[in-house]
Amino acid sequence: MVPPAVQFENVGIRYGMGPEVLRDLSFSIPPNSFQFLTGPSGAGKTTLLRLILLSIKPTRGLISVFGKDVSRISNDELTDVRRKMGVVFQEFRLLDHLTTYENVSLPLRVQGKDEASYRNEVVELLHWVGLGDRMHVLPPVLSGGEKQRAAIARALIVRPAMLLADEPTGNVDPSLARRLLRLFVELNRQGTSIVIATHDLGLMDLVDARRLVLGDGYLHIDG
Repeated sequence: MVPPAVQFENVGIRYGMGPEVLRDLSFSIPPNSFQFLTGPSGAGKTTLLRLILLSIKPTRGLISVFGKDVSRISNDELTDVRRKMGVVFQEFRLLDHLTTYENVSLPLRVQGKDEASYRNEVVELLHWVGLGDRMHVLPPVLSGGEKQRAAIARALIVRPAMLLADEPTGNVDPSLARRLLRLFVELNRQGTSIVIATHDLGLMDLVDARRLVLGDGYLHIDG
């Protein structure tokens, strides 16, 4: 049997000596699934995404990603696990000296792929996210919404096994938000597990997907 993409067992996390900000989290994310992560501002959505990404460690409990107990894997295995994830956080981390096209294609270049093998795919994706006429400009020229779309394209270009996105439609108009959501749905149909953190109820109503609801440090599952 294929293991869950993510498995949490009694996970809790606190910062310093303060109270736990998330507690007793026990849930799984099935492979090839689609879920929204929601809850009020400050509920811990970004913290939960970073726990899944393995960029922070829990105070207690067990986390498994792609069937691997993260408390027991080596640094090399940890790097391999992270390479299977596409990530869109609210800090876009675009490189200012690279064009939009170069930023989006960078993960493929790092993998050693020849540009001829991916150029058409990168150009097509940039058109899809509305950046077809901005692919040769540098990030300082882009608006916040355009940087966000470039970050989304960069995360999607590697066709990750799992996509983690924190408010990916927060800086775009409703029409483009729906278009980006269709792109996420299509990626899910091709086998990628999707976790989108959002407070946009209207957006969530467009997709029949499970909702992971954070509140008061606990997680409730709807659907």
